[in-house]
Amino acid sequence: WAASYLGEFGADVIKIEQPGIGDHQRRWGTKKNGVALMWKSLSRNKRSLTLDLRKPNGAEIFRRLIETADVLIENFRPGTLESWGLGPDVLLAVNPRLVVLRVTGYGQTGPYRSQPGFGTVAEGFSGFSHVVGQEDGPPTLANLPLGDGVAGLTGAFAIMVGLHGRANNGGRGQVIDLSLYEPLFRLMEPALLDYDQLGVAASRIGNRSSHLAPRNAYRCADGQWVSLSCGTQTIWERLCTAMERGDLGADPRFADNQKRVINVEALDAEIAAWMSAHPREEVLQVMNAAQVAVGPILDLPTIFKDPHYAARDDLVEVADPDLGRMRLANVVPRFSDTPGRVKTTGPALGQHSDEILGELGMSAAEIASLRAEGAI
Repeated sequence: WAASYLGEFGADVIKIEQPGIGDHQRRWGTKKNGVALMWKSLSRNKRSLTLDLRKPNGAEIFRRLIETADVLIENFRPGTLESWGLGPDVLLAVNPRLVVLRVTGYGQTGPYRSQPGFGTVAEGFSGFSHVVGQEDGPPTLANLPLGDGVAGLTGAFAIMVGLHGRANNGGRGQVIDLSLYEPLFRLMEPALLDYDQLGVAASRIGNRSSHLAPRNAYRCADGQWVSLSCGTQTIWERLCTAMERGDLGADPRFADNQKRVINVEALDAEIAAWMSAHPREEVLQVMNAAQVAVGPILDLPTIFKDPHYAARDDLVEVADPDLGRMRLANVVPRFSDTPGRVKTTGPALGQHSDEILGELGMSAAEIASLRAEGAI
């Protein structure tokens, strides 16, 4: 993901994969006509080079690529690159300007450094899963690769900080140690502070917030759902007006946010009763007219037809050689002068090997020899 984000804005991303096997993502997830769908989006705009780093010639090609690279992203377990003689110390000696992002489950240090880690494990280890879910239910794992996604965003940010730092420190590169769990742990900030300063350990409370009320998901008369957040006192007052419930605004139990959090059970019962008496479209019209922060909880069929998504071009159509037309999530965020772009979907295994090696000055005969020995 980190490499995908950078590739959308013009980086030449070379995805190095093991010959004959490739990235495991090529085989994971749902498939159409035997083609893994997630790979097509996750590896957008990338070129694929097959390279066996355990073979001397494969390692030598890798070092040659590093000579002119700006960034290396790797997600082996700690010590793997070092065991092949390709640790950051070696690579920075080859190219002192190199910025190296190392992504692992638990980081390069600490007693758990060698344990395998995936985004799902990171969600649990970060504390996130413990506070998500219904009060009487189990810890909840997101039905999407949340840990991986947040780490990818953090990694892309970290790389840009590293490149900016390089531009201001005489051109020196550096190594970035990024675990999967720590970006999520950073988002645990409110709960962390409550425990550190107040001794209060966060627990599951459904769709409510420990710090804000009302904040919840409410079911409307037609069975559709909306989400509501009264982040300011003014919005709370607008909500009361929109529901024609001035009595709630005057109720001392709900006078300010702190009191509303304490009395959230009674408060939610009042709001839920109002929501359940009106279909969602009416709820949205009334609340939008009153400038209350309420939005529909959309499913994907609705998102694919939503006019706002269409106006923002949030889905981009890309031609794929295996699947034909594909609609992918478009580039985020938008830049006025240097917009990003999805040019291609994920490549076939080794699709660009000859092209990339040719750019290194290798002849067709040399490339054929490397292929014959299994280095590519």
